[in-house]
Amino acid sequence: MARKRFDDSSCSVARALNEVGDWWSLLIVLHAMYGTRRFVDFQQELGIAKNILCDRLARLVDNEVLRKVDVGEHGSRFEYRLTEKGRDLFPVVIALRQWGDKWNPAPDEPPLDLRDRATGRPIHTVEVQDADGQALSIRDVFVPDESLPVRKKNSA
Repeated sequence: MARKRFDDSSCSVARALNEVGDWWSLLIVLHAMYGTRRFVDFQQELGIAKNILCDRLARLVDNEVLRKVDVGEHGSRFEYRLTEKGRDLFPVVIALRQWGDKWNPAPDEPPLDLRDRATGRPIHTVEVQDADGQALSIRDVFVPDESLPVRKKNSA
């Protein structure tokens, strides 16, 4: 059964999920952020089948999240590197990691200790902020009526 696509959706979340919405794609992006670049290394670190990895890497390259770089000196050898679009997923991946650490922690391991490279201090929890840098909850935001998508009515 083919997965539903949301290419024409007015919802940017749905359209983004077309590009990185399955778990393998986000895990590949996460490992690319850790520095993984080669097909064989992605396969080994993720334990993913070759055909699935090949499909997800091709999709991430087609969607310009990764770029495929020929680094072969003796024959063909490729690496997969994050594009600017892929690097822009960093706060999304960190927020998802922090959410998972809070709501679905590993039973026998502490959460990954992420630190600021410049200061060595732990990073803050990702949060939505107002224009002055104050934290906002879901109850503190709204969508103006003119920004709401127009819903199509069923033509019966």
